[in-house]
Amino acid sequence: MRDLVAETSLDVRQLVAPLFVREGISEPQPIVSLPGVVQHTRASVREEVRALADLGVRSVILFGVPAIKDGIGSQAFDPEGIVQHTLRDLTADLGDSVVLMADLCVDEYTDHGHCGVLDGPAGDPNTSVDNDATLEVYARIAVAQADAGAQVVAPSGMMDGQVGAIRAALDGAGHQNVAILAYSAKYASGLYGPFRDAVDCAIVGGGNRKAYQQDWRNAREAIAEVQADIAQGADMVMVKPALPYLDIIAAVKAAVNVPVAAYHVSGEYAMLKAASANGWIDHDAVALESLTAIRRAGADIILTYLARWFAELRA
Repeated sequence: MRDLVAETSLDVRQLVAPLFVREGISEPQPIVSLPGVVQHTRASVREEVRALADLGVRSVILFGVPAIKDGIGSQAFDPEGIVQHTLRDLTADLGDSVVLMADLCVDEYTDHGHCGVLDGPAGDPNTSVDNDATLEVYARIAVAQADAGAQVVAPSGMMDGQVGAIRAALDGAGHQNVAILAYSAKYASGLYGPFRDAVDCAIVGGGNRKAYQQDWRNAREAIAEVQADIAQGADMVMVKPALPYLDIIAAVKAAVNVPVAAYHVSGEYAMLKAASANGWIDHDAVALESLTAIRRAGADIILTYLARWFAELRA
C-alpha cells in the first residue's frame, strides 16, 4: 500500500555513475577517502561500464587523471588523452547503448589545480583565473571529447559564458547533436575533498575556487546562473552538491523546463560510508533515503557513487 501511494520513485535509469580513469597504471587503485571507488585502468573501466549496463545503469560520466599536467591542462583536449582513449574504447564496446558523458574541466589536468588558465604565477595571491582564455581551452576540450564519442559534455568550471563557447565550438565541428549538461549551480563547497583525492588535484599555494564557484550562502543567483546557461544552449542543468542544496534543486526545477541533475558528491558519499562503518547509521536505509530525497526535491538525474550499489540492490 505504501508503494502504491508513494509520491516519489527512484529508478536505476535515473542514475549516472561517475568513473575515474587514470593514465599509466596497470591495475585499479583504491581511493582511500572514497571506499569502494577506484581509479580505473583503461581495461578495468571497460569491464565496469559493461557490468553497470548489465545492471541497468545506462549512463556514466568520465573523469581523467593524466600522467602529465601543465599550466593549461592540455591533456584534457589531446586526442591521445586518457578520457579520449576511454571514450573510443567504450564506444567500440557498447555503441550508443550507454550514455557516455565526459566532465569538461581542467582542474585534474593542470599543475596548479585551478579550473582554468591563470593570468599570473601559480600561488601568487594576485593571480586569478583568466575567464576568456579558459573558454578557448574549454572549446577545444568539448570538440576533442565529442570527436572521441562523448554524447554529453559536462562543463563544470563555472566560467562565465562557458556554455555558449562550447555550443559554438561543437556546432562548428559538426557535433550539433552532442548535448551539454551544465554544472550551472556549483557551489564552493567543503564537500569535494575526496574527489580531489580521486583526481590527484590540489591548488598550489592553498588557494580556493570561491572566485568562480557560487557562494554557498546564496540561493537567488543560482537561478540566474541556470537561466544564463539555458539561454546559451545548455540541454540539461545541474546543482552540486545535492543534499545540503535541496532547496536549490527544488527552486531550479520550478524555474526551468529542461532536465535537472544533481550531483551527490564525494563528501556526501564518504560521510555515509564512514558513519555506517562505525555502526552509527544503517547504510542501506540512509543511502536510499538520501537518493530519494534528491529525487523528491526535483532532480530528474542523479550523479552518484552509489549507482552500482543501488542497481545491485534492485537486481
